[in-house]
Amino acid sequence: MSTRRSKSVTPRATNTGRAVEIDAQSYFAFVNDLKNKIVQARHRASLSVNRELILLYWTIGSDILARQKREGWGAKVIDHLADDLGRAFPEMTGLSARNLKYMRAFAQAWPDGEFVQQVVAQLPWGHNVRLLDAVKPSEERAWYARQAIEHGWSRNVLTHQIGSNLFVRQGNAMTNFSRTLPADQSELAQQIIKDPYTFDFLALGPEMLERDLERGLIEHLRLLILELGKGFAFVGSQYHLQIGGQDYYLDLLFYHLRLRCFVVIELKIEDFKPEFAGKMNFYLSAVDDQLRHLDDKPTIGIILCKGRNEVIVEYALRDSTKPMGVAQYQISEALPPQFEEDLPTLTEFAREFPLMSLVKLRIEIERALRKFAEKRGIAFDRPTGIMDMLRDLRQQGAMPASTEQMLGALSVMNEASHSVDVDADAATRAVDIGTLFLAELTTTDD
Repeated sequence: MSTRRSKSVTPRATNTGRAVEIDAQSYFAFVNDLKNKIVQARHRASLSVNRELILLYWTIGSDILARQKREGWGAKVIDHLADDLGRAFPEMTGLSARNLKYMRAFAQAWPDGEFVQQVVAQLPWGHNVRLLDAVKPSEERAWYARQAIEHGWSRNVLTHQIGSNLFVRQGNAMTNFSRTLPADQSELAQQIIKDPYTFDFLALGPEMLERDLERGLIEHLRLLILELGKGFAFVGSQYHLQIGGQDYYLDLLFYHLRLRCFVVIELKIEDFKPEFAGKMNFYLSAVDDQLRHLDDKPTIGIILCKGRNEVIVEYALRDSTKPMGVAQYQISEALPPQFEEDLPTLTEFAREFPLMSLVKLRIEIERALRKFAEKRGIAFDRPTGIMDMLRDLRQQGAMPASTEQMLGALSVMNEASHSVDVDADAATRAVDIGTLFLAELTTTDD
């Protein structure tokens, strides 16, 4: 499939009457760059329009409030306003009586006009209505508004985060960060760890094993990264480390872009035990020694357990010199009914399938490459990424024919692994190239 597509779209240019071949990879990169610029420009324009609309709604709501207070108007006046404004502006769909009441509530909830301009005017009207309906305390509502802007939450995601009580869970884990990290990093690290984590997207029964939990999280990697929060970049699952001639495997390994450090996550299907902290301390020392670069901060560990006793956790972490935290997780067999209609449908999740396929394909390719190298007597001194393995293997002259194409597709796979939105066409091409490369790799290996 991929070979046929690349032939049909390979561009040609003319120079002084002669046809000139254009490098397909360079051309596609140029097209994607232009697409990104167009999307960004359209996004900036839509933000400007949205901001003016939100400010208009706030002004209308403030005027209604002021008139009702000064003139003693009752609630029915809003119905008359809706009729009169609807006749004057028939092309506008946001002037219904119901929406005018939301405008009044909006102005009442946010009396500070400067805050409206700087914060909530950046959110679409649907987001603001959801905040009015679902969050009553003003401090909590303002926190969700800022988080939605910072993380780019859709309305469905905002609904889910409110329903999962993220405001209370954020920064609530038990850690030793205040003793083991510098003050500036300690505060940020504490805020990124929640307690409990909610894995409502998993459908696992009571007899699940730890490998079932890990497999489910990897299969829903994008949702896992959404729950972990902004800044987590996926590195690998069952990440291999060789220590003292023995093999060890980390359940999940991430790199946090703001903290500038690796994050090791260990999954436990039972309540916290003191020995979990000892094993995590061992892993953190190994990652600091084998993976950490000079500019990286100390590696952080997160132990996710089914439950915890706070006294036991306190004793286990008290004398540890490595930064780690302990948090709980929750798994629901089904989503609460009140959220089912608001969360993405199966059809909407299906649109994300190419990206999740890329992540799984990347993991399969990395494992196949290691096996390919080992059978040829090529050993890597330390855990090595796909790009480095490809470079080393290419120097040995024993690589599949599609290796060069794979190098181009790898950047798309890495973006998908880091939860970055990827152009659908680029994702499809990367899947085609990666599948071809994996097949050639396996065939050559056999």
